Amino acid sequence: MRVAGGILFHGDYMTRETFLTITPLGGLGEIGLNCQLWATGDSMVMVDCGLMFPDDDHLGVDVVIPHFGAVAAVRDRLLGIVLTHGHEDHIGALPWLVPQLRGVRIFGSRFTLALVEHKLREHDVLDCVTLCPVDALSVVQLGDLVFHFFPVCHSIPEGFALGVDTPVGRIVHSGDFKIDPNPVTGPGTDLALFRDFAGPEGVRLLFADSTNVLREGRSIGEREVKESLGHIFDRADGRIVVTLFSSHIQRIQEVFDLARERGRTVVISGKSLANNIEIARDLGIAHLPPQFFNAHNGVPDLPDNELVFIVTGAQGEPLSALSRMVLGGHRQLSVRKGDTVIMSSRMIPGNARAISRLVNEMYRLGAEVLYEQCHVIHASGHAQRDELRELFRAVRPECFVPVHGEYEHLVKHGRLAVECGTAADKVIILEDGLPLTMLKEGFRLEDRVPVERTLVDGKGVGDVGTSVLRERRILGDEGMVIVVLVLDSATGSVLHGPEMLSRGFVFEQQYSHVLEDAKCLVLDEIEAARPGQITRIQEGIRASLRRFFRLVLERDPVVVPVITEV
Repeated sequence: MRVAGGILFHGDYMTRETFLTITPLGGLGEIGLNCQLWATGDSMVMVDCGLMFPDDDHLGVDVVIPHFGAVAAVRDRLLGIVLTHGHEDHIGALPWLVPQLRGVRIFGSRFTLALVEHKLREHDVLDCVTLCPVDALSVVQLGDLVFHFFPVCHSIPEGFALGVDTPVGRIVHSGDFKIDPNPVTGPGTDLALFRDFAGPEGVRLLFADSTNVLREGRSIGEREVKESLGHIFDRADGRIVVTLFSSHIQRIQEVFDLARERGRTVVISGKSLANNIEIARDLGIAHLPPQFFNAHNGVPDLPDNELVFIVTGAQGEPLSALSRMVLGGHRQLSVRKGDTVIMSSRMIPGNARAISRLVNEMYRLGAEVLYEQCHVIHASGHAQRDELRELFRAVRPECFVPVHGEYEHLVKHGRLAVECGTAADKVIILEDGLPLTMLKEGFRLEDRVPVERTLVDGKGVGDVGTSVLRERRILGDEGMVIVVLVLDSATGSVLHGPEMLSRGFVFEQQYSHVLEDAKCLVLDEIEAARPGQITRIQEGIRASLRRFFRLVLERDPVVVPVITEV
């Protein structure tokens, strides 16, 4: 049996089968890169299109995006892209996808699409798409898939869960969510909407956010954070510096409100922060305080106890406003003695070392630093186990697929589903590239599709792979030796060199005797070859010098012979 365009071929005859195939292109086994392709016999829709930021192994890489080969193959059938919310791990890869699609419709909330518009305009690809704003409780039909947009509470405005009517039954995709019974702003997560959509029989399939499945209890409410921040504002005698995710408009608004109530002037610094605040203000989501400045345009001369700064850099990013304020690279601002620095965000895995260095340096400068582990200054936007149990009770899924998490999160979320009543054989732990086909009765797993991550480095997309990263790693670990030679093309005799240049390998003066011995090996390789055998000489120099350096110094640098014939 084989499948082509929704038609199953059995020997010499074919039958039409009702199905929905969901192919995860990212977001399973990692935090980030969220992207799914939903396909029926008549429809093709993408849900989210996110990126992931590089880890320590991705030397020099800017961002990581999904492999879009599976999308390119069906682009003529793609009816639209549906976005749950505006975080980078759900919208960030769009600039690299939409040029391949031309004219695709993108559905999302006003705030989400405003972020998308700005991003696509920066990449000069805005004309490739049609932006289609939807509101809470909107219903959008794309072929035989009908999307219902349910508002949810998250750490960014206007996030949605999805209730989807499909040919094989109703499906819920939670998006990123938490359940805050008393949100500061917005409608929160109304489980009654989920219960009504599920009906008395429950939904056929649930996809749910696994980020905080390892945490028992409930996530902290945003009102608790605002109350804690208020106490800090009351105790601070000097300047207050708040760093947070630039998309957390609700938290930014809390700081605005506290500053207005305490008579402090707000100064912001950071391009993404300024952009997001402007978008939120234009949409009526954020309301600026009476005294508001962008540090790029100048900082008011006021007493320390009348200032509060909101800056980027909560993850210790080297070019962020906070890092530059600490390390002396900011033209207008600096962290100094008497400041209270509030790091109002969670620490993303992989950033701990950079954040720790920044915290220590701020203490060295005389500032007091407050962070999540010690103070209630951040609330996660992701549901913990008690909230996840509430979602299970609301939708009562027949089948369950955990998403948005590393593999441990997915497994333990699957166990929680069984605890909440889903049959163990109906809990499906998917991985990126493993399609799930839901049928009228039952389901099956299809053959894997290629989903190797695509690395973006500058303007290069996909031209940095495993071999390039391996070379960068070697360069970083062992350094490089460049051998410069000029040879007579007729006789093969040496006209200049060999000249040995060390970059990141050894101090040339300290190890000059080693480099002199290496020159002798180079001359031996030249004598062993005939004139014109440049490739053989280069390979011989490379091999003999690497053996020599491993023997003498126990190092294995990259050896680059540069040979010119005249």
